[in-house]
Amino acid sequence: MTAGLVQLEVQDGVAIVSFNRPEKRNAMSDDMRTEFIAVLEHVAANKEIKALVLTGQGAAFCAGGDISGMKKRMEAPAGEVGFNGWFRQQRVHHTISLLHNMPKPTIAAVNGSASGLGADTALACDFVMASEEANFAWSYILRGIIPDGGGMYFLPRRVGLSKAKELIFTGKKINADEAMQLGVADRLTKKETLLSEAVAWAKELGAASSTALALSKGILNQSFELPANQVFAMGSQAQGICYTSTEHREAVLAFLNKVSEKK
Repeated sequence: MTAGLVQLEVQDGVAIVSFNRPEKRNAMSDDMRTEFIAVLEHVAANKEIKALVLTGQGAAFCAGGDISGMKKRMEAPAGEVGFNGWFRQQRVHHTISLLHNMPKPTIAAVNGSASGLGADTALACDFVMASEEANFAWSYILRGIIPDGGGMYFLPRRVGLSKAKELIFTGKKINADEAMQLGVADRLTKKETLLSEAVAWAKELGAASSTALALSKGILNQSFELPANQVFAMGSQAQGICYTSTEHREAVLAFLNKVSEKK
C-alpha cells in the first residue's frame, strides 16, 4: 500500500511510513492527513505488521501544519471560521490518537526538522530516534496559536512541566543533543544509519506477543492519569485475555518442553 503524500513500505514485519512532501518540508496538508489516517488504520489492522517506524522524505521530518491551509482558513467567512477550525481539530486529534493508540510499538525516526505539529507527531510515537541533524521546535506561539497536536499532553511527560512551558512559550528550537539531554529523544544516531537502526529497534520491540504488547501499551498510555487500583484492575482484565491467547499457550509449552529435555 503506497500513497502519494504518505508512503508505506513493510520490511520484515515493520511498517516504514514516510511523509512524502519534501518540497514543502513535509508540512501536513489536509490531503496528506487523509492519507496518513488511511495508512495508520491499515497498519493497525494488519496482523502481519508488528511495529511502525515513522520518518520523513528529504531534509525534514515534518515542518508542521501547512501554511497555505492556514491562509485558506483565514479567508473563510467570519461566521464559518470557528466551526471550520473545530472540524479541523477533530481530524488532527483523530490522527494523533490513531498514532498514540497504535496497538504496536511505534518509533519516530526524526531525520531533520520537526516543528509544531511535526514535533507533536514525533512525541505521539512510543519512542523517538533522532539523527544528528534533527531539531525540534514547538513553534505554534510564533503563529499566534497553541500546540494542537498533543504537545501539551506529551511534552510535559517527557521533559517536565516547567521545561515544557519554556519550550512552548518561546517556540525556540532545540538541536538533537539538547533533545537527548531533555528526554525529547530516546536515541541519537547518524542520519545515514537512522532508518536502518530504527527498523532494527522496531523489530526488537515487536518480536514478542502482539496480544500482550497491545494490552500493556493500552494500560501504560493511561497510567499517569489513573489511580493504582484502577491500573491493577485493568491489568487483571488484560491478563485474563493473555491467558487465553495462542501466544501464551505456545510460550508456556515451549518452556516446559525445554525443561523436560534437560532432565
